[in-house]
Formats: sequence, C-alpha cells, structure tokens
Amino acid sequence: MKKVLVFFVCLLLAQVRVMAQDIQVQPSPRQVNVTGKSMTIPVAFRLVGEQEANPHAIALLKQFLGDRLGTEGFPLFVGEKGDRAVRGAKRLIPDHPEGYYLSITDKAITLAGNDERGTYYAARTFMQLFHEGHLPFVGIQDYPDVRFRGVVEGFYGTPWSHEARLRQLRFYGENKLNTYIYGPKDDPFHSSPNWRKPYPAKEAARLAELVKVADENEVDFVWAIHPGLDIRWETSDRDSLMAKFERMYDLGVRSFAVFFDDISGEGAKADRQVELLNYIDDHFVQVKPDVTPLIVCPTEYNKGWARPESGYLATIGEKLNPSVEVMWTGDRVISEITREGVEWIREQIKRPAYIWWNFPVSDYVRDHLLLGEVYGNGKDIAGSISGFVANPMEWAEASKLAIYCVADYTWNMQSYDRSRSWHRAIRAIIPENVEAFTVFARHNSDLGENVHRFRREESVEIQPVAERFMKRYREGHYDERDFLALQDEFERVAEAADLLLIDRENEALIEEITPWLHQFKILGDAGQEALAMIKAGERGDRELFLRKYNHVKALRKRSYELERQFNQNPYQPGVKTGTTVLQPLVLDVFTEATERFNRQNGTDLPLLADYSPCKLTTNVPQLEHLPLQVYPSRVHLTPLLEVVKWPAGGYLQLELDDAYRIPGTRLNFDVKGDLSWGVMEVSADGETWQTVTLTRDARGRLNGKWEDTPVKFVRFTNTGEGEQQVYLREFYVVFSL
Repeated sequence: MKKVLVFFVCLLLAQVRVMAQDIQVQPSPRQVNVTGKSMTIPVAFRLVGEQEANPHAIALLKQFLGDRLGTEGFPLFVGEKGDRAVRGAKRLIPDHPEGYYLSITDKAITLAGNDERGTYYAARTFMQLFHEGHLPFVGIQDYPDVRFRGVVEGFYGTPWSHEARLRQLRFYGENKLNTYIYGPKDDPFHSSPNWRKPYPAKEAARLAELVKVADENEVDFVWAIHPGLDIRWETSDRDSLMAKFERMYDLGVRSFAVFFDDISGEGAKADRQVELLNYIDDHFVQVKPDVTPLIVCPTEYNKGWARPESGYLATIGEKLNPSVEVMWTGDRVISEITREGVEWIREQIKRPAYIWWNFPVSDYVRDHLLLGEVYGNGKDIAGSISGFVANPMEWAEASKLAIYCVADYTWNMQSYDRSRSWHRAIRAIIPENVEAFTVFARHNSDLGENVHRFRREESVEIQPVAERFMKRYREGHYDERDFLALQDEFERVAEAADLLLIDRENEALIEEITPWLHQFKILGDAGQEALAMIKAGERGDRELFLRKYNHVKALRKRSYELERQFNQNPYQPGVKTGTTVLQPLVLDVFTEATERFNRQNGTDLPLLADYSPCKLTTNVPQLEHLPLQVYPSRVHLTPLLEVVKWPAGGYLQLELDDAYRIPGTRLNFDVKGDLSWGVMEVSADGETWQTVTLTRDARGRLNGKWEDTPVKFVRFTNTGEGEQQVYLREFYVVFSL
C-alpha cells in the first residue's frame, strides 16, 4: 500500500515541460505527436496483456523495468492487433509489417504492434523515451520502409568472434534491425572445402547460441552456404546441401541463403544454379511453414559485371521461383544504390532486389578504418527493394557506427539525416568520450586509392582551411587564423588519441582501433611540430627549427615502424589514418618549411617524400586502380577477392625505378590447368623482351627465376583469343641491387 501511495503522489506532482526537443528515437519514427507535456516516471507499472503479447517484448520490458513492475501501478497495455489489452488502439496501429502504435498519456501507456515484431519495436521505443526521470506525453505511429534490414557478415578476412557476434545481435535488436546473414568467407564449413560436412560439436553449439540470441532480439539469423567453388551438379551434392540445411534447421536456423558470388567455371552456370535453388525452395523452404524466403547471391551480382549476352540474369528472372530473394550490390561491387539502378535490376530479375551494400566493408583497404557518415544511397528506393543489408568491416565494434546509420536509413528514408544519424551513433557507441571519438572518426573515413574507385569524404571541416593555408603559405602571406585553426586541430587529434587509448567504457572498440589510435597520436604530434617549424623559420631560430625538423623525421620513422608492426595481412598490411587531408598537409608543410630553411641558410636538409620504386600499368579494367605493396626488396600486387575477367590482349606490367637483378617472381591465378593462354616476360629497357619459363610448385603457384640479366620491367599478357576468368591470388617480384 505504501508503494502505491508514493506512486499516486508522484503522479500528482508530475511536471509539465516542453519535451519535443528531447525526443530522440532510433531509428527516426515516421509520425510523432508530442503534446509538449510530460510526467515523472511512475515508481510502479502494471503490465496488462502479458499472456497474449510477444514474449520477447514482455521479457524485454520486465528486464528494463525491473522492480518497477508489480500487480498494481500505472497501467502499461501491451499486445498485438486483436489482443484484448490493446483492442482500443486497433484503428491506430499502422497496417504494415512490423508497424506499431505507442501512446503515453496521464492515464495509461499503450504499446501495440501490428504483429509480434511490431510490439517488440514499440517496447524498444518506449525504453528510449525515458529521459532524465520523465516520460513525454506522446503518440507514435511507426513502421519500417524496408522489409528486411540488417547486416551480412560476408567479408573476406578474419571472421568476427563469437562474443562480437553476440554483441552485434543485441545491437541489432536495440536499433530495430531484423536480419543477420551469416556468411563469413573464411568459415570452411560455410564454403569450400567443407560445406558438405556438419559443423563440429563446439562450433554447432555456438551457432545454436547465436540463433537463440538473435531470436530473443527479433532478428532473423540467416545461415548462408557458399558451394559454388567446387560444386558438382550431381544428385549427391544436391543431397549434401539439403542435408546441411536440415542440420542447421535442427540447430534452430529458420532462414537460409545460397551464395554463388566470386566464382567462375561450372559453379557459375545460371541454369544449374536455378535448378538447385528451385529444388531447395520446393522441397525445403516451402514445406517448412516457419522458414523465411530463400535468399540467393548470384554470380553476376552487380551491373558492372552483368553481361546480357550471357543470359545469366535473364535465366534468373524467368526461371527462378518468384519467392526467392535475389541479392544485388548496385552498379558496381562497391557503389551507392540509386533508384535508376534498382529499377534496372528489377526488370532483369523480375522482382525487387535484395540489396547487399558493400559498406563499411574494408577487406580491399584493410589498412584503413571507415568511420565516416553513411550517405549517397537514394531516399526514393524503398518501394523498389525487398531488403537492405550492409557488409561490415572485420572490426565488429567499429562497424557499429555505420550499422547504426543504416538502421536509421532503412527504417525511414525520407527523414534520414546523415549528419544527425552519425552524431547519434557516436553517442550511442561511446557516450562518455563523444568528442574524442568524433575527432578520430572524422579523420578516418576515406578509403584512399583503391581498386573499386569508391571514396568517402574525410576531414570535411578542416579541408578548406588546409587548402587555403598551404596556397597562401607558398605565396608567402598566410592568414594567422588559418594557422591557429590547424594548430588547434592537430592538438585535438593528439588529445583524442590519448583519451581514447585509456577509455574503458567500450573496451572491445578500443582494442580494435588501438593501432590506428597510436598512428593518430603520431599524426597529431607531427602536425604540431611541422607547424612549429614554420614559426621557428620565420623567427630565424635555427636551433629550434632543427629540433622540430628532427622530431618530425623521428615521428615519421615511428609511423613507418607501426605500419610494419600492426595489422599485418597479405592484402593491405599496416595502419593508415588521416590520409586524405591531414597526412598530406603534414608532408606539404614540412617540405615547404624545409625548402625555405635551405634557401635562407645555405643548407641541404633532405626532404620527406612519399616514394615508390615501382609503378603499375595495365589495360585490364579491374586492375587499373590496384594498389601496390612495396617493401625494401619486394613488390607485390594487392590480391583481388573477386574473379578477374582478363580480356584477350590484356596485360599487367610492373616497372621498377631502375634495372635490378631479379632472384624470383611468383604468380598465382588459382588456375588448375596450364597458362598456355598467357605469357610472362621481362625486359631491361621496355623494348626487348625475354619470355620467362614458369614452373608450378606443390601449392599450385608459378615461379619464374633468372639471375644474370638485370630487369626493369615485368609483365604478364593474355596472348590467347578469348577472355580468361582468374583469381589474382599472388603477383610478386623480388629484386636486389
């Protein structure tokens, strides 16, 4: 009785205040009616409708409200359309999948879903409305734009840990994402060689736990299989795949996908794929009433690779069961999704596309973090797509920044505000260190030069200041305000790195990004010291200038050592930060200040320069922007993850800065047969060429060796009459003076 009395006293003392500006719901709701009043959060709540409502929503509310729940208290009505508890709100519930109606008045709270998932989302919104001890009087009618929204773990590289996946699934529930597609390329039981085999007991138990946690958070756990690398179009392989699906079903999986991406040869035949997919759909999906529609990632999964003459997409569109969802990455492997693009593919596959958006995935730029705003996708595509999932980085916690924004975008496209969503995401991920992480993220968003030519804005606010300052500094009359702004920014960079390195509120995030934080600290220090060189030079203080000059050089050396110490992988090893604006600015300031000092003092101090002893030339479109990995005595191409379509006459050439003796080369196109269609050649002058004899080692790699003739050029050419489809696994040149 005492508890009830306190409750009514609190209710009578409810404060009236303007709350509209405090209402922040993620994702942004569709329709919100705020009266401008609020009430103090009651000390007790009484759940009405618990027996009929979505049990996951009820469990969530019980966990959240804890001791506030009782048999008496402020009424909290919960249920789905048609349930007795929310019958009075029936006409206010949006008639859309996952739609909900939420009402908070001085008499009751109502959380009513159009379906069970809608009720769960109403509960999530209710939890977000608790604000400094108050609840606003509000009415919300809400539902998502896109039916299937979430993440596909489909990147190359180190798969997420089990603990990271558990955190991800809870994060999806918090942000109203309903799909997680499990498809890590480096899981051998998802792909070749072991897709036919069952998971070992330990791995199977972990998958079962993921399915359970996904279910609790209203997330469809989609298990994907990738059989195309070595599939045999025989009954035995079809039965193996069906048996694997049955095993996954026994683990609790109720959503399935088949990936035919990044393959060539027999596995890429459209008619065979369709025959298999229709069989799975007819004899597995359709006979199990609790299984969601089958999803396929086709071999031609973007417009840049689509070849109408092959008839691949036409076969998919005309012969694949209409209920099967077809994934699509856009106009290219990495691209923004536009209305024109989704309408084009809809015509080809005879159904709305299920978007696989390759962002913030970084498996082709692994030395970078992609922490910038999410933008570029059309706000008018909701009616033309069936799903939208983002492919993340191998850094699970760091990926949450983009995933949060994708959740906001796919829920309510027209209201999506890229900047607002990004800042809210930062606050959600690391609430106690918002400013420091904001500084770090805004200078770690671009990808640098990359094979897919996909770029992002970086250092947006400081970029015009940096450009204006350098232009005027070279002319001899910079604005002191620009100098101070740059100095302040570099100080913030160094401070942010230090603050984040000791952060303990999101230890998983800090552990992932620590190598970049160390590099970020060096960048901040180097920027401050480079600017100090300018002032020392202007004052004629030779001793101070040389101190700062030597310090910048030392910092650059430390940066170089970090590049070779952390994040070592065979693709893009190392740690890069601030590469679009701040790193070039440090180099430009150092160079200009040193050149002036040399002219004024008759010295010959060496300059810092980004130098490469090798350059690449090619007429193979997919290789034109392929970065080189350069070491003191070795150059190799960054391996490509997708199939390379190498046209007849296509060549790839490496040119060294001088003629060297070449102890060896290594080539791996992952081709089982011989390379009679191509030839490797070397030259000292680019005019006279010598054919190299290649020998295959036990691992299938081709090695070419010669020692007596200095070589400056190495090239490989498709001398055959037709296109060849290969994987660029390795292309090494080892040289010595």
